[in-house]
Amino acid sequence: VAFMKSYGYVSFATVICLAGFSPWAHADELSAHGIGLPGQKSQVNRTVKIEMRDNMRFSPDKIKVKQGDTIRFVISNAGALKHEFVLGTKPSLQSHNAFMQKHEGMDHADPSMVTVMPGQSAEIIWKFTNSARVLFACLQPGHFVAGMQGSVTVVADRYSPHTDNSSAPLTPPDEQHEHMHH
Repeated sequence: VAFMKSYGYVSFATVICLAGFSPWAHADELSAHGIGLPGQKSQVNRTVKIEMRDNMRFSPDKIKVKQGDTIRFVISNAGALKHEFVLGTKPSLQSHNAFMQKHEGMDHADPSMVTVMPGQSAEIIWKFTNSARVLFACLQPGHFVAGMQGSVTVVADRYSPHTDNSSAPLTPPDEQHEHMHH
């Protein structure tokens, strides 16, 4: 069992794996849950800065990206309390939140989540592979239920190689010409 040196307790990822439950453990499972995959720094095509505050809010709390985008989230904690940024679906965040309420004091060691101490910043690089609504939340005790949540709307790119567009036209609509016979 791996212990975190600075805190002296078992990491969340270790507990989850030992329990035999890990919706975040494998890339194919992450993608299957619709939230995407850990991204590569070399593929980042946009940086989104998010601030976490003690009023239990993220700023911004609504983000829009295109399917296939790799986003570098720079998450800063502007408050005096410890906060987290955890990507997931509504069911996975609710389940994870319930777990965290019973196991206070754990920090996250997973590509889709980060714990940020007051006055500090952290990064997550994430590739959004599916058009969907991906949620993010702080799962520190009481923060999730207080409304510390947000969303990433991933819009399908009709002309992206990441989308099955076998019936879609090959040229964008503004370049198409309709031919009508009279």
